Amino acid sequence: MPAPARLFLDDLHIGQTFISGTHAIDEAQIKTFAVQFDPQPFHTDTEAAAETFFRGLAASGWHTAAITMRLNVEGGLPFAGGIIGAGGEINWPYPTRVGDILHVENEVVEITPSRSRPDRGIVTVVSRTLNQRADVVQTLKAKLVVLRRPMK
Repeated sequence: MPAPARLFLDDLHIGQTFISGTHAIDEAQIKTFAVQFDPQPFHTDTEAAAETFFRGLAASGWHTAAITMRLNVEGGLPFAGGIIGAGGEINWPYPTRVGDILHVENEVVEITPSRSRPDRGIVTVVSRTLNQRADVVQTLKAKLVVLRRPMK
């Protein structure tokens, strides 16, 4: 499949959507990430996790966020110049579990060209990360710096 076209601020409109590819998550990924970055029993120990708030092994929210980022970089948000964060708000309404297959649905909700820097603007994107059952495991409302098309 050809790489998606890289889009500039001038190519975007409110309501525009982008859907990423998928990522399957397994027990080893959950535990490996957690041991290094979020070593809590509900992320690292299958038996101990059964007795916690999650009632079973769950991926760290930060792991879900990292997967979301990778899916967006690989084509979920095909912005010229990359995905450059300028702030945001994140929520994890459902846990990511062993066997989940995640994808991201992105929607452009606001576009603000910069007044002081005419080569860029801020685009607000709502990214919903869903599993194979369409449960939303993460919602991220992010402000992103997006470049304008260079003048010729």
